[in-house]
Amino acid sequence: MSRLVPVLDLSLIEKGGAERKAFLTDLRSAARDVGFLYLAGHGISAERIGGVLASAREFFALPEPDKLAIEMINSSQFRGYTRTGGELTRGKADRREQLDIGVEREPVDQRPGLPAWTRLHGPNQWPAALPSLKPALLSWQAAVTNVAIRLLKAFALSLEQPEDAFDPIYAGQPNHRMKIARYPGRDRTGGEQGVGAHKDGGFLTLLLQDEHRGLQVEYDGEWVDVDPIPGTLVVNIGELLELASNGYLRATVHRVVTPPAGVQRLSVPFFFGARLDATVPLLELPPHLAEEARGPASDPENPLFRDVGFNVLKSRLRSHPDVARRHYADLLETGFSSAAYYVI
Repeated sequence: MSRLVPVLDLSLIEKGGAERKAFLTDLRSAARDVGFLYLAGHGISAERIGGVLASAREFFALPEPDKLAIEMINSSQFRGYTRTGGELTRGKADRREQLDIGVEREPVDQRPGLPAWTRLHGPNQWPAALPSLKPALLSWQAAVTNVAIRLLKAFALSLEQPEDAFDPIYAGQPNHRMKIARYPGRDRTGGEQGVGAHKDGGFLTLLLQDEHRGLQVEYDGEWVDVDPIPGTLVVNIGELLELASNGYLRATVHRVVTPPAGVQRLSVPFFFGARLDATVPLLELPPHLAEEARGPASDPENPLFRDVGFNVLKSRLRSHPDVARRHYADLLETGFSSAAYYVI
C-alpha cells in the first residue's frame, strides 16, 4: 500500500457527528493533495467483487474469434472489444485487451442540427459465447453507480455545497461507462506501457484491481505505486470535478505499468460522468476554499471544455482512431468543428 494514498471509509458519512465531519475533511484533503484514495466501507460484498473478476477472466479466456465478433470497430458508440494495442494514449498503443460497455440506451435518430455527441447514445455489444457476462457486468455497473453517487454527494458536502449540487448535471441520464481489462505480462508485450500517462475525464473513477500491482500516480514528479488492498476500490478525481471546483480538487496524472513476465493483471474501471447534454458549472466556493483553488490544469494538447458531450466525443475519437475513421469520417474531414488538433 502506498503511504501517499489514504484509505477512507465511506460508511462514516452515514454516522453523523464528529465521524462524518472528519470523513468529509479527509475526503477533501485527499482529493486536493493527491487526487487518489482507497475507498472502504462502500457496501459491495466480497462475493460480488469476486464474481465480476471471475466474469472478466471468463471473457478473456474466450477464443479470439468470439471476442472479435464484438470488436469495437463495429460500434459507433465506442462499445465492445479492443485487442491489445488497439487503444492509444497520447498517440502510443496501450498494451491491454479490454471490453468497453456503457449505459444501455436506444440510438438517437440522427437529423441535421443535432450535436455530434448524440451518436454516442446506443447499445452495448455482448459475446454470444458467454451469455452470463451481460447480467454480471450490468449488475456491477448498477452497484458501483450507487457508490459513485453517494461519494459525489459527499464531495459536494466537503466543498461546503448543498448535497445535491451536482444532481442537475447527472440526474436522469448520467454518462457512465466501464470496462474490464487484461494486461498481459511483459514477455508478451515487449514494453512497459499498460496504459500511458493520462487524466480521467469524468467526475470520478472507481477502480477494482485484482491482486497484481501496476497502477501508479504521479506526485511531485515521481511515480508512486497504488498497490491493491483487498476489499477496497481505488477512487480518483476526474477533470469534471477539477473544472467545477476551479482546480481546488485535483485530477491527477496516472498510468498502468505492464506486469512482470508470466503475470496477467485484471482490472475493472468505472467512470462516472455527467449527462452528455450538460454544461459543467463553476461552484461558488466559500472564501477560505476559493482562495486555495489553483484553477484547472488543462493540457494544451487535450484542452478541456465545459460542454460534456463535446469533451467525451473528443476523447473517444483520440483514443480509438479506427472507430473514428469508420463512423466519424465526416467529422474528421471537417476538422471536428474547426479543431482538427482534437483528433490525434
